[in-house]
Formats: sequence, structure tokens, C-alpha cells
Amino acid sequence: GIPGASVLEKMNHINEVDDSLRRFVTTEPRAHVAMTTNLLLPPSRPDADAAFIVLQPDRAHPMSGSNAICVVTALLEAGLVPMSEPETTVRLDTAAGLIVARAVCSGGRCLSVSLDNVPAFALALDHQIRTTTFGTIRADIAFGGVFYALVDVGQIGLTIAPENARALAEAGIAIKADLKGQVEVAHPEIPGLDDVAYVMFRDREDDGTIRTCTTLKPGRVDRSPCGTGSSANLACLHARGEVKTGDKRRSKSTIGGIFIAEAVGETTVGDFPAVLPR
Repeated sequence: GIPGASVLEKMNHINEVDDSLRRFVTTEPRAHVAMTTNLLLPPSRPDADAAFIVLQPDRAHPMSGSNAICVVTALLEAGLVPMSEPETTVRLDTAAGLIVARAVCSGGRCLSVSLDNVPAFALALDHQIRTTTFGTIRADIAFGGVFYALVDVGQIGLTIAPENARALAEAGIAIKADLKGQVEVAHPEIPGLDDVAYVMFRDREDDGTIRTCTTLKPGRVDRSPCGTGSSANLACLHARGEVKTGDKRRSKSTIGGIFIAEAVGETTVGDFPAVLPR
């Protein structure tokens, strides 16, 4: 077992004390840079069905929307959590907090999953960052389960498209390195969540859809529209007065996958106004 009384303590143990399991399951020959491994654990809280930690090639992360969808699907289809049709509620214990998932099920299969994510909030809007490659750019710094730097992609002279995936990945990793010493983050209520996990490029299509491109060390872009990134972006839209409770926004990935992000409520995290994303 991994030492720690909570999922957060276990994640911090992996990142700060013993990284051998993460490296074992995320590297060749068992996996490769384009893959994520989700570590399933018994929950540390009585109101959850299971716990998980997101193991990426760079470190262990507290939460991921696309990975939570995968975990719920695996738990139900493998029979680890009982499936009831037409809908099963699965409660996941994560280092970022409790995630309540609702899975639409039929014929023993999981057809779709919606997640009630942890509260998302913007720390800073239009924060100026000096970069080694692109001059001074603006980024929104926001939390959607992990911390993001959200960058409008036009500032780096690219569009979000499959043929630009390598250039986007390299730009995102370079900008993430530039953040050091320029952006300090800390979750007001969860000690240890103090790292900007990803740089996410975004663009807005004519119909209001947000095009997303989350970049991950050491060199990849997310295939999915990114649940935590869509939540962080929803928080930025909310902070700018562009989204209110009940509003929905479409997020479209680099390869065209779609998530619907809905603001189902409002709250505060520390002193920050926050949105409840689904």
C-alpha cells in the first residue's frame, strides 16, 4: 500500500517521497508518453465508492475529467461497482475532492458519464507572462481540479488542429517552464495543490464552442476536450461575467471530440468566487 490517510496524502507521497510505482506503470515497455495510468485505491472517505490517482508521465495529478470518465466506465463494466440501469451514480474520492459521476448504462455497458466536478475558480485573469519564445503573453490562471495556465492560441501564431499537435505540445511545454517564478498557485483549502499542472491553449469558434488543447510534459497534447481544463475555462468565463448558473459551453478537442461543460451552481473557495462544473 501507499502511505497516507487520504488520497491527497498518497498522491503527495508518490510525488515527494517514492515515485517508483508511477515510473513503473507510465514508461516503456508497459506504457508510453501518450498514455495515462489511473491508480485505483480503496476510498478514504465513507461516502465514496472508490478512489483514484491520475499517473501521468511527469507526476501524479489530483484529478482529470476524461480519466474520471474512463475510471467510472472500468469500475462499472468490470463489476467492481454494481451497475444499475438506466443510470448508476458513482462517487469518486480524489486528491481534489469528491467527484459525483452519473453513468448512463444499458446492456451491461456504460454509454456516457457526466461528472459533478469540484468547485472551479479563477486565480488571475490576463496575467502577463514573459516567455523565452513568444515575448510577453497573457494567460488566465485557474483551477478546475488541477491548476491551469489558459492561453489564447493566437498569441503564439498557431491554430488548434491535428497537424499542429507537435508545435502546440512544444510551445505548451516551453511556456510551462517559463511560468517558474512568474506564477505562484496554492489551493486555499487543499494543502499540497500548488503546481500549475498544464498549459491549455484555447480558441473560440463562431458558434461559441471553445477549442481546447491541453499540453503535457514531456511532449503530447490531450486527445480529449479535457474535463478539468473545461472546468477551469468555465471558471474564467464565469469570472468575466460571460457564464452564469445554468449556462452550458461546448469544448472541442484538438481532434474534434466534444464535452459539454455546464455551470450548475456557484460557491466560494477561500476568497475566490467559484463555479460548480458538470
